[in-house]
Amino acid sequence: MPIGKPSQSTVAVHKRRPSALQISILAGLVPMLLLIASHAFADAGLWRSEGWKTDFSKSSIEFNEILSGGPPRDGIPSIDNPQFVAAKEVTNLGPLEPVIRLDIDGDIRAYPLQVMTWHEIVNDEVGGTPVAVTYCPLCNSALVFDRRVGEQLLDFGTTGKLRNSDLVMYDRQTESWWQQFTGNAIVGELLDTDLRMIPSRVESFERFVKANPDGKVLVPNNPNMRRYGSNPYVNYDSRGAPYPLFRGDLPTDIGPMVRVVVVKQDGEPKATTLTHLRDQASVKLGDVELTWESGQNSALDTGRISEGQDVGNVVAYKLNADGSRGDEAVYDVTFAFAFLAFHPEAEIIQE
Repeated sequence: MPIGKPSQSTVAVHKRRPSALQISILAGLVPMLLLIASHAFADAGLWRSEGWKTDFSKSSIEFNEILSGGPPRDGIPSIDNPQFVAAKEVTNLGPLEPVIRLDIDGDIRAYPLQVMTWHEIVNDEVGGTPVAVTYCPLCNSALVFDRRVGEQLLDFGTTGKLRNSDLVMYDRQTESWWQQFTGNAIVGELLDTDLRMIPSRVESFERFVKANPDGKVLVPNNPNMRRYGSNPYVNYDSRGAPYPLFRGDLPTDIGPMVRVVVVKQDGEPKATTLTHLRDQASVKLGDVELTWESGQNSALDTGRISEGQDVGNVVAYKLNADGSRGDEAVYDVTFAFAFLAFHPEAEIIQE
């Protein structure tokens, strides 16, 4: 950006070797300028120039909360015609590799994170229910939604945008934008609509195939399309903070990258650290019981998902009036920074 001809005094300063202090100041200005630039371009005018037909007059958020994640719309392509094989026939998954397990009316399927990492959304129909199986690696958030809104059937793609480091989805019918972390429409015609969450769990492939040898396992439509099995976010688990794509306030009373287990009760989210659940093996949050068992690789640790650290398997059960376990409940294992970004007043049980 042109700034005009410098004065003689400025030229003289520029001829001198910059001091350590000046270098430090300049280094500090770079991220600030990038931040201003990203906010300046986060507006409806630019987005319309990208070809969006979204109704940007309807929004529940400030547009500068949304940042580009890098890829364009559908640059991370959803899987719209998923292909499956029987679990007992799968040979390319490590025994402890994580899969999203979904069971609707006895139709049991697994969606490996080694595939979900590269596609983030699968539009599918399971047990007669149209679903969107989703995974946001930057928040480690795996959630399944019913794709029906009233009489309308939606299918979803990736906008290429992030809010609080979380995937912003869009539906191809109205081009409304949806927050993956909450299942809520944040921009567009369907503003403030909530997708119904469907219980699922993330477990090791070994656990899945042992219980469901004939269960269906998602496989890539084109095995050479991506580096399936590899983790593009190497050492993400070991970071002290999320990538700079997250521009919110980081928590001070808990590590930003601490894994937390989140359940919803009466619309109010409740959470505990994964470490606390691991130490107790079972924790009750309201009318939901969480359990933990070892034996599942992290998808965000080493370069190969099958070699990731053991983060264990979590299952969430609704509790009946007599205290016995009932159906499975909706839960998510995510990072503390993401949970508190969307639920800043919520409490996380740490001990």
